Amino acid sequence: MSQTEKVAALPGTATARTMRVFIRDLVLSARIGVHQHERLANQRIRLNLELTCVEHPAINDDLDNVVNYAEIMTGIRYVIGAGHINLVETLADRIAQTCLEDHRIQSVKVRIEKLDVFKEAESVGVEIERNRGGR
Repeated sequence: MSQTEKVAALPGTATARTMRVFIRDLVLSARIGVHQHERLANQRIRLNLELTCVEHPAINDDLDNVVNYAEIMTGIRYVIGAGHINLVETLADRIAQTCLEDHRIQSVKVRIEKLDVFKEAESVGVEIERNRGGR
């Protein structure tokens, strides 16, 4: 392997390879909303998450060398379980910040939909993107 190839394979370098880790159509119950009836009962939300991660140069079929989506799920459940949140924007931002705590995650896209707000609409919600370093 040439010196250029070695540098390109190192995590955190500008030319490092990336992979996308995702969670799709996760439906959970959350305390979310600004209205009184939303403060009194949980409501269903659907969450979609896409993470751009620096790829380890040698995965070697080892779970420690990849971003573990089970750990991401645990983080999501922790944020949702921490108590009532007024806005889906706030929830999305907290989930994004939790994901970015893993140094291998370079960016995150979080989409949150409230499923039972309007009978005429399948869902309402927000999608945000956050990058390491606040960009």
